[in-house]
Amino acid sequence: MIKGLYEAHLPVSNLQQSIDFYTDLGLILYKRYEKVAFFWIEEGKSWIGLWEGTESTIPYHVSLRHLAFLVDLEDIKNATLWLKERGIKVKDEFNIGTKEPVVVPNQAHAMIYFNDPDGNSLELITRLPKEIDQSEKMYLSQWEKLYS
Repeated sequence: MIKGLYEAHLPVSNLQQSIDFYTDLGLILYKRYEKVAFFWIEEGKSWIGLWEGTESTIPYHVSLRHLAFLVDLEDIKNATLWLKERGIKVKDEFNIGTKEPVVVPNQAHAMIYFNDPDGNSLELITRLPKEIDQSEKMYLSQWEKLYS
């Protein structure tokens, strides 16, 4: 029945600024209206809607204003530099620093967090080949030395 996630939506304060930001991330603008724009993440399979309005002032909470973009393992390894080249600051979501992607071993994911211009939390994430029975987070390079 359910095959995947087709759409998600975020509030923004300035639609044109957000269009520029998401275009710079490599997303493809599909439709723009007066107060809303839709971007393909994967054409014909998934998109995000950006809605200009006062809802962008609602305080951030992961359950309200967060999106995670799936990337390949090789892409996540270069993500810190890729974001920096676009003037985007990586967030220290797990209090271990921001020099490279962070791994949650017992979930088998590597990830990097950053914000859009309105403080919506964005994430680049990849699935790792195996879960490790360890909850302590580490950098991807540390995980690769220990478990690959």
